[in-house]
Amino acid sequence: MTAGTAEASALYDLPGPRARRRHAVYGVACALVLLALLACLVYRLFATDQFTHTKWLPFAYKGIQELLLRGLGNTLKAFAAAAVLSLALGALLAAGRLSDHRAVRWPATVVVEFFRAMPVLVMIFFIFVALKVQALPALVAGLTLYNGSVLAEVFRSGVHSVERGQREAAFALGMRKTQVMTYVLAPQAVRAMLPAIISQLVVALKDTSLGFLITYEEFLHAGKLIASNLDYDLPFIPVVMVISPIYIGMCMLLSWFARWVSRREQRSPKTEAVDVAPAQPGTLLRGAQ
Repeated sequence: MTAGTAEASALYDLPGPRARRRHAVYGVACALVLLALLACLVYRLFATDQFTHTKWLPFAYKGIQELLLRGLGNTLKAFAAAAVLSLALGALLAAGRLSDHRAVRWPATVVVEFFRAMPVLVMIFFIFVALKVQALPALVAGLTLYNGSVLAEVFRSGVHSVERGQREAAFALGMRKTQVMTYVLAPQAVRAMLPAIISQLVVALKDTSLGFLITYEEFLHAGKLIASNLDYDLPFIPVVMVISPIYIGMCMLLSWFARWVSRREQRSPKTEAVDVAPAQPGTLLRGAQ
């Protein structure tokens, strides 16, 4: 038995020949069920004439393509602004929650807990309707308040995840708290919290689709205009089939980046090879024979 097999069997019993055959049967059965569901979906799409030339004709027009590209650009613009502001707000609120002063810590805690509990759509509607803010600033503000509050907890948890001895050793060297946070805790905490930060940015990207509810001309809003305002037998399903893969692709790209960062941070730090000069005969000390 190899070392890897011994380590694995210490956690669970390795399956025998019958168990492996049974697992293989389960895997094949699940694959067949998924293929059957996919075939049924494709059949229903063909049966309801979703792939007819008439329903896909609008996407060949330059005006429709420009509308989709403009909506995609507006989505990325809202996401970029919300991502930057959320990171800044999260860092500010996290610093407040980590403060030793109650006058700073308690207000920061109240803000974080309030906006974490508030639904994003309610905040967007309140800013857009009650405060009479334009669509893009209202969307960005709502996303910033929610995601910034969540990221504040991510930052705070990342700092607390650093071993306590690191903090105590830094204070023992005479460093101030700001120096300890800047030079000791924050660099180490980034390794632990970076995948969680990127995952939260995926949430922010998906939530930009809420902008169509306040008439912001983002990607989903552009698809809604195409599906409802064109006299092409209401190509709703083709619009969904065009927009959904793009949304999924953007989210998968960010998720892949989060996994890549996580795997990279789990590796041991790499060391560079240093050339060592060959040994040379030394000079004998005085009195040496």
